[in-house]
Amino acid sequence: MRRRRLLLVLLSASAVFGQGKQKIVRLDGSTISPTQVDATVGRLMKAAKVMGTGIALFNYGKPVYVKAYGFRDTGKKFPLTPDSVMTAASLSKSAFAYTVMQLVQERKLDLDKPIYRYLPKPLPEYPKYADLAGDERYKKITARMLLSHTSGFPNWRRFNEDGKLHIHFEPGTRYAYSGEGIALLQFVVENITHQSLQTLIKERVFQPLAMNRTSMVSEARFQNDIANGYDESGQSLGPEKRTLVDAAGSMQTTLADYARFVSALMQCRGLQPKICAEMLSPQIRIHTKHQFPSLNNEVTNANDSIRLSYGLGIGLYWTPYGKAFFKEGHDPKGWQHYFVAFANGTGLLIMTNSLNGEGMFKYLLEALLHNSYTPIEWEEFTPYDQKPQALLSPRPNNQNKAQASYRVLKTCLEIGG
Repeated sequence: MRRRRLLLVLLSASAVFGQGKQKIVRLDGSTISPTQVDATVGRLMKAAKVMGTGIALFNYGKPVYVKAYGFRDTGKKFPLTPDSVMTAASLSKSAFAYTVMQLVQERKLDLDKPIYRYLPKPLPEYPKYADLAGDERYKKITARMLLSHTSGFPNWRRFNEDGKLHIHFEPGTRYAYSGEGIALLQFVVENITHQSLQTLIKERVFQPLAMNRTSMVSEARFQNDIANGYDESGQSLGPEKRTLVDAAGSMQTTLADYARFVSALMQCRGLQPKICAEMLSPQIRIHTKHQFPSLNNEVTNANDSIRLSYGLGIGLYWTPYGKAFFKEGHDPKGWQHYFVAFANGTGLLIMTNSLNGEGMFKYLLEALLHNSYTPIEWEEFTPYDQKPQALLSPRPNNQNKAQASYRVLKTCLEIGG
């Protein structure tokens, strides 16, 4: 009976997203068949030791092939499905930015008005932001800066030596990825709207886009099909339980639901053309060698040819096929995701429940999309066959120091990324 129900779910998902024997158009106009997609994903999952993977391919701004592979629970042999709930990690930020841009559209929020002016008292008088007392630069920070990661904040204050929140450079002058910035904007938005983000984003994004298995927190209704996260050695980290609404990374969603969101963004649904164009326009050029650690000053011109930039809640780069926008998601409890969408309507969404997931990204992008333009080194999507072999081997009871150090470093640098 369980097998029959699973088959019905998969058939339903296939019908909704038009899976079949059609050819899928890649970035350069070449095509790939569903059979070739399946073979490629299966081969890479085995090689990279990834437990579960969801793939959504887009043509003309719409999902044309949406399929899940592997397991959501390897112990119980429960398959990952397009409706399996996973932690979205920083894919949450793009959905939040989309919500913010609707407020901009309705003139409830001005991107260039200092955010402290939206609050009933000075920002440092709120306990969470007391660390900013004495630094008047907080008065320069705008929503535009928070969405484009140019506020001067670290990714998270806990990574500072003193554990306090500081402004590390003149706001608006450079890119430095910051979950703190998104958290501050969430605080401001909730003050402006007098609504919790959970209610606001549900009304403005999840319900209109029929994202029926998506929430900013974990919900009991997801238990019938929820995925475990897995570490590098294939050990289960369990399903993640999120109880606090966090615009930077708490979203619980599915492959099918997030594909609906990506499609809506590709088509600018829910946003006026000029507002959508603003969201997907470069706010700052990026010259850092890597995205993390976010305050690293090492620079490079390696990505100048693709004009690597950041928009509002979304990354940008340019190719011979036009502009691309992208977002990644990484959570050390077993989640690694990425999507990229191009001006010609092609795109790819990858969601995995494994800390080995990013090791497949370069090869998936090249094989499924013929996209060789993604700034892989800047993203630090190290291919699986270039990683230390210890990370892909079964973990001994006494974990070696090198592997432990690597995992701590990844956690510190990329949590909420």
